[in-house]
Amino acid sequence: MRLATTRAILGDLIGFPSVSSQSNLAIIHYIAERLETGGAQVEVMLDESGQKANLFATLGAPRSGGLVLSGHSDVVPVSDQDWSNDPFVMREDGGQLYGRGACDMKGFIAACLASLDTLSAAAQTRPIHFAFTHDEEVGCLGAQSLVKLLAARDVRPALCIIGEPTSMQVYDGNKGCCEYTVCFEGLPGHSSAPDKGVNAVEYAVRYINRLFDLRAELVARCPPGSRFDPPETTLNVGALHGGVSHNVIASRAELNWEMRPINAADMQFVKDAIATYVADTLLPEMRAIAPEAGIATETVGEVRGLEPMDDNAARDLVFALTGQNHAGCVAFNTEAGLFQAIGMDAVICGPGSIEQAHKADEFVTLDQLSQCLGMLERLGEPH
Repeated sequence: MRLATTRAILGDLIGFPSVSSQSNLAIIHYIAERLETGGAQVEVMLDESGQKANLFATLGAPRSGGLVLSGHSDVVPVSDQDWSNDPFVMREDGGQLYGRGACDMKGFIAACLASLDTLSAAAQTRPIHFAFTHDEEVGCLGAQSLVKLLAARDVRPALCIIGEPTSMQVYDGNKGCCEYTVCFEGLPGHSSAPDKGVNAVEYAVRYINRLFDLRAELVARCPPGSRFDPPETTLNVGALHGGVSHNVIASRAELNWEMRPINAADMQFVKDAIATYVADTLLPEMRAIAPEAGIATETVGEVRGLEPMDDNAARDLVFALTGQNHAGCVAFNTEAGLFQAIGMDAVICGPGSIEQAHKADEFVTLDQLSQCLGMLERLGEPH
């Protein structure tokens, strides 16, 4: 019966086209109504635009030490993807439920909503909270604002399970994700007199070369026994645009790059190193020729990762719930590190495979949903 309820709720959730570029209010209000009907105290937190919202809800008496079940309500776009059916109408075939967000991560949300009776019983021992956020796919914007609110409260949860699609395997670490756009403003001129101009593309290339130097330093900084793959913090240059012609000194260039840090220390190391290089080397050389020259960095998003810890009560709880005894690390980013940053133990475990996420004909299997329901049901048992 609970699996059938989960299937029905998932069909409803998939029916909300909650792409990150659109409002998520409709799906949040649907979730809020189900939680309130199930006896939860619900808060809906609007962002500044009034078009996006986080939801935080609680079963049981509000007190510290509770458990958060966390998921994001937004999904990635379906444009330029060849779907076999309407991506916002759930289709079932051979034990697989198809639709945008089926595994990433509306399947987990549906399982939580279908398990409110069991979770209400578990909440008699400790509070069970639900955190469903907006804009995870575009920089974890909702979770970043939510954790600030939680950190300011006297009553704070202790544990968090993030239900990202892991095929119900346990992960206690994920890399962070930091994305930057850097604009270089130089001085144009004729290419026959390069000393009289400031070539923005050349300075962008030198910036890139410094990033490449930092790659080697990050390998050396990698702690022994790192469980990530690859084990070190990585850097990627995604795009470089600039210049107008062969014989014109480029007056402008734009660079897009990202970092996947394994810990907060590496994130700060890279940021400090590149900022020092810009301030002490690149800008003085540029401005010696053109005082108006500049380098401006836009932080598209900075989300710290989930750092593996020897002591992690959330991981140990999920071990007890699933019978597993090994936790892995993933290179993709989640909201887990944001909860860890405010003092909560966090773990990643949810239904569906990341191999299906973001692709056409995304699906989650009924077996995976059944396993997730089993994990949630066992929360009410003594551990």
